[in-house]
Amino acid sequence: MVRTLLETDREEASAVCMRAFLTAVAPSLSSTGVETFGTIAAADGFAQRSGPDSLQVVYDDAGVIKGVAELKERRHVAMLFVDPACQRQGVGEALLAAVMAQARSEVVTVNASLSSVAFYQRHGFACSAEVGESAGLIYQPMTRSVSHAAEATFAAR
Repeated sequence: MVRTLLETDREEASAVCMRAFLTAVAPSLSSTGVETFGTIAAADGFAQRSGPDSLQVVYDDAGVIKGVAELKERRHVAMLFVDPACQRQGVGEALLAAVMAQARSEVVTVNASLSSVAFYQRHGFACSAEVGESAGLIYQPMTRSVSHAAEATFAAR
């Protein structure tokens, strides 16, 4: 089930993010990018970003965190990582649906890692600018309208 990330979840959430990142993203980045992400995904990084405008959730399966997502300013998917051992089991879809349902903007954005672009495209996001780079992290800016999200949810029922 998807639930709010608790202070006691931060270490495990960080570990899930790092396992997924090191498997799927890190091999294509410089050491600077890997170091940058390590800081972002650290337990204290989650703590620094927590607040009333930041939604941090986990996919909890009987006390085991299988995935993590963060919606910054209720309009930007800042994190979405699924433990490599749990991928292709609907965890990412559940996390994305949960954060999209809490969006407070007409358009939700994400700076997707290049390895996750296809996932976001399957869920209604479209590339919105050229590939970018920041502090060694390479990303594809993408957007999705919230009305599209509501239509997709309705159509799936």
